[in-house]
Amino acid sequence: MFTAERVADKKDWLSGRDHDWEIIIGLEIHAQVASNSKLFSGAPTAYGAEPNTQVSLVDAAMPGMLPVVNEFCIEQGVRTGLGLNAKINLFSRFDRKNYFYPDLPQGYQISQFEFPIVGEGEIEITPEDGEAVVVGIERLHLEQDAGKSIHDLSPNETYVDLNRSGVCLMEIVSKPDMRSPEEASAYVEKIRGIVRALGTCDGDMEKGNLRADVNVSVRKPGGELGTRCELKNINSMRFIRQAINYEARRQIDILEAGGEIDQETRLFDNAKGETRTMRSKEDAHDYRYFPDPDLLPIKITQAYVDGIKASLPELPDARKARFVSEYSIPEYDARILTADKAKGDFYERLAKGRDAKIAANWMMGDLFGALNKAGIELDDSPVNSDALGELLDLIGDKTISGKIAKGVFEKMLAGEGGANEIVERDGLKQVTDTGAIEKIVDEVIAANAEQAAKVADNPRLIGFFVGQVMKASGGKANPQAVNEILRKKLGG
Repeated sequence: MFTAERVADKKDWLSGRDHDWEIIIGLEIHAQVASNSKLFSGAPTAYGAEPNTQVSLVDAAMPGMLPVVNEFCIEQGVRTGLGLNAKINLFSRFDRKNYFYPDLPQGYQISQFEFPIVGEGEIEITPEDGEAVVVGIERLHLEQDAGKSIHDLSPNETYVDLNRSGVCLMEIVSKPDMRSPEEASAYVEKIRGIVRALGTCDGDMEKGNLRADVNVSVRKPGGELGTRCELKNINSMRFIRQAINYEARRQIDILEAGGEIDQETRLFDNAKGETRTMRSKEDAHDYRYFPDPDLLPIKITQAYVDGIKASLPELPDARKARFVSEYSIPEYDARILTADKAKGDFYERLAKGRDAKIAANWMMGDLFGALNKAGIELDDSPVNSDALGELLDLIGDKTISGKIAKGVFEKMLAGEGGANEIVERDGLKQVTDTGAIEKIVDEVIAANAEQAAKVADNPRLIGFFVGQVMKASGGKANPQAVNEILRKKLGG
């Protein structure tokens, strides 16, 4: 067992009617193992198949069917445990967790309880605008998923799809070390980045391949732990933050009114932004765990673990440190760019042979901003790393200015062509001919003679003339050349 000793900073406390409250948060992340077949059968796991078309006799719990462990799923569990800096248990065991739902054909779930495949570990997270926090990992265990009950196909009946029945899940259980909604979402983001880098889970939250159960309680700062409520199956960072905020406020209101918190499982209604009761929360003894008699214990060797460890890819923390060292970008930039494997790969392709900081700025600002606005993932970006690199090259060799590049980028997003094509077609090349620029400068000075006479006494007026020249040139004059010619002629 564990206790939550850490006390949050005052900025993370919630103010109630009578005094401040501290939120205590622990998470159970369910990550679907990246495997082509299920944990105890050879049935496929492809997403989006027709209902009940990926179900073996084992998954449907037909009489006499016996489970057989998928060794690849064991390996994926060990890889993930190593990525979490956790202890790998050389002895583990599958147990039966007994409960009864229509979409659980066996009447029990094969999971791990007393002897999980992975023991304690820890990761470091850094929430937005916050300081680094170490979050303890209590355990990682493997278990089979249940099927899915479908309630909206008939007003009188519930349908059951068993395609997910038997799919292998890794349940990653944290210690209650988080103290704010921002820390909780940063933790899920970090876990997601780790499993994606390892290739053990695709981390697709929209498909339900990674989802979180959030345990929330409140206490007076530094006091005894309160009664926790579990918020089930939340599949977005934003919803995690919203659910925790609402649930913490709900509990504070009850306690300050003299009530008590019921230990229960709740659902988060993201449309209403509130949690509601699902069922009373079970404790371990309610599930009547016992060793599964159809499965032998899992015994692995240290040599097996060491072999997996030797094959691990570069993980987000190591990649972040390398980005800071190799590309000389700020740690904040490196953290954003390595939070996800796809982002890191995109950046490395973009920064190769170019100004690394400019590449980071364009990725985190223009590209991410446009993708977020459109609700598009990086993998589906209409502007890939090669295309964006082509644009940065045009800025670098002064073919176009940074301002013109913004417009070119908008046209690239709209599918109007590549950077070179757009610049040529629309006549956007930067004017670097000093004679042509000088002519525009002379025209602007002549048209604004009164202001020109004041530049000697007020050098800041140069900015006005720069703007007028850029406007007259359609934004195509080289800004550096414009400044130099103006200062030469006006003495600013």
